[in-house]
Amino acid sequence: MEAIKIYIEKINHSLSNVFVQGSPDSLYEPIRYFMQIGGKRIRPVMVLIGSDIYEGDTQKALYTANAIEIFHNFTLMHDDIMDHAPLRRGFETVHTKWGVAQGILSGDIMLVKAYEMLNHLPDHIKTKAIEVFSKVAIGVCEGQQLDMDFEKLSTVTIEQYIEMITLKTAVLLGGALQLGAITAGADDYDSRKLFEIGKYLGISFQLFDDYLDVFGEQEQVGKQKGGDIIANKKTYMLLKALELSDAEQKNQLNHWLAAKDFEPTEKVNAVSDIYIQTGVNDLVKNEMQQYFHKAMVLLEELGGNKEAKHQLRNLSEYLMKRQN
Repeated sequence: MEAIKIYIEKINHSLSNVFVQGSPDSLYEPIRYFMQIGGKRIRPVMVLIGSDIYEGDTQKALYTANAIEIFHNFTLMHDDIMDHAPLRRGFETVHTKWGVAQGILSGDIMLVKAYEMLNHLPDHIKTKAIEVFSKVAIGVCEGQQLDMDFEKLSTVTIEQYIEMITLKTAVLLGGALQLGAITAGADDYDSRKLFEIGKYLGISFQLFDDYLDVFGEQEQVGKQKGGDIIANKKTYMLLKALELSDAEQKNQLNHWLAAKDFEPTEKVNAVSDIYIQTGVNDLVKNEMQQYFHKAMVLLEELGGNKEAKHQLRNLSEYLMKRQN
């Protein structure tokens, strides 16, 4: 993982110069706070790896990596507002600390800055990069809307859920790898294949994050434990539990889904117990392994720099071995 650490150091150094200045300070202070409270930098690392697979220029790739990471954090800042989340990465969310209006406006600046980063790219790749970046950004917003819509629907299928996380989460990972390849001058076939690899990895990682949200430690997930259960998120585990539960378990699940006034810990414990009883805690891990395998098969078929491909495999395997 030493090479990954070097990637992260380069990204952090580059990002540290983006929001140093700016007035009024009240607009930029929440952004600096949010960008400095952690984050694994997975998406910008994938940009750099995607570039290195085709032996691209690191400085060009860093502009694209910055754009991806700033955009990602913009979505998190606004997601926290929509989800009424008190914590992000173990720290107070921006809207909790500064207010909702501040969280919206500071997030807006981040979106503009993300596009500003892409303007540093040479003209011959800038147009394609902005086209792909915009498509990814729209997909993320569409996925977020589907996620919110699902909270109001009584019936959601597993297929609909996978479509939602593909848009909300996976296309950004796919886009990161694809944009790295585009920045390096790769052809459309190879860059699109990298997108598919990132997409499958993104689905796998999101399924794992859903699992960790319930069964991980709060220090590990960096946000409120069981937040998906509290918010009635239609995750793979909830949908599968509703499908596999017996009459009593289904009644319990429906009771908690309909409850308006409840003690959060009690609800999380009751629903997570049903997940264990129905075995969906194991089924979700099987599902994420299948998507991970699809990504690794495509990676094996891909041409390009073998060492960079090896780094992508190492990073992916590391993320799949987080403690749970």
